Amino acid sequence: MTQQVEQFIIHGITNTGRRFRPSDWAERLAGVMSQFRPEGFRGGPLSYSPYVTPVNMDGVRCVVVDARLRDLEPLAWRFVCNFASDNDLKTSSRVIDKAVASASSS
Repeated sequence: MTQQVEQFIIHGITNTGRRFRPSDWAERLAGVMSQFRPEGFRGGPLSYSPYVTPVNMDGVRCVVVDARLRDLEPLAWRFVCNFASDNDLKTSSRVIDKAVASASSS
């Protein structure tokens, strides 16, 4: 049986339709969250956490946040959710297969 992973997506578009600035906001947010990693994760010191990754979706910079972050570090989860809310950014969620999530974060 395939395990499902819930993801919270922060889109670089405000709720009024304006592109969020600065243009590297997604990389900055993911960089701040890079310390939150699963136990035993083998990533270099200059790599993103597999729980918070910047991506490009339909030409828009986004940050995909794995909902497992909520259990690992509730304050970090609250931080990314508040970031989206405070900046009036569009958000969405999706559920994907764990194998797909692992492949997209490597």
